[in-house]
Amino acid sequence: MRDETRAQRQLQIEEAAYALLGEKGYGATSMLSVARVARASNETLYRWYGDKRGLFKSMVETNARDIRAALRDAIDSGADPLASLEEVAPVLLTMLLGEKAVLLNRAAAADETGELGAALAEGGRNAVAPLIEALLRQSMESGAIRAPSAATAAEWFLGLLIGDLQIRRVIGVLPEPGADFVADRVAGALAAFRVLCVNASQG
Repeated sequence: MRDETRAQRQLQIEEAAYALLGEKGYGATSMLSVARVARASNETLYRWYGDKRGLFKSMVETNARDIRAALRDAIDSGADPLASLEEVAPVLLTMLLGEKAVLLNRAAAADETGELGAALAEGGRNAVAPLIEALLRQSMESGAIRAPSAATAAEWFLGLLIGDLQIRRVIGVLPEPGADFVADRVAGALAAFRVLCVNASQG
């Protein structure tokens, strides 16, 4: 199968998995049920993903793909790290508060096996946070910001950007935010982060 055709089929399979996830939850969603909805063979799913945890880990990674690529490009480009962070932060926040992330988080909270939560951590935050840390390390090395460590700076920034928004989305008290909400949230987080880290480096 050509790479392009396989990518299209994987997208269809993962969309079918999201539909079942929202309807039945993680525990009741089987590889066979996904295969049936996606009109794919069960053998294909096991060959491509290994097992159900592999399928959902792939879904997490696909959902975070754009932000990981943007962060890697920012790290490799040598551009101003804080300016790069300003560009990628809206992508990150939009992804984290999007419907797919909400479905995955709700299902993970209800999954008693812990499998989906582990997949979310491995393919999501554990993959993205080190890239933000690497970007901020560049800023620390140039003297643009000051923090106890790059890891601490990344935690500060993520806390300011995300706060309790993910929790509010998962429990259904916050609707999916629009572009204006995201832009305002990013601007506020960056302003607070600059006060916390940038002003300190200039003091």
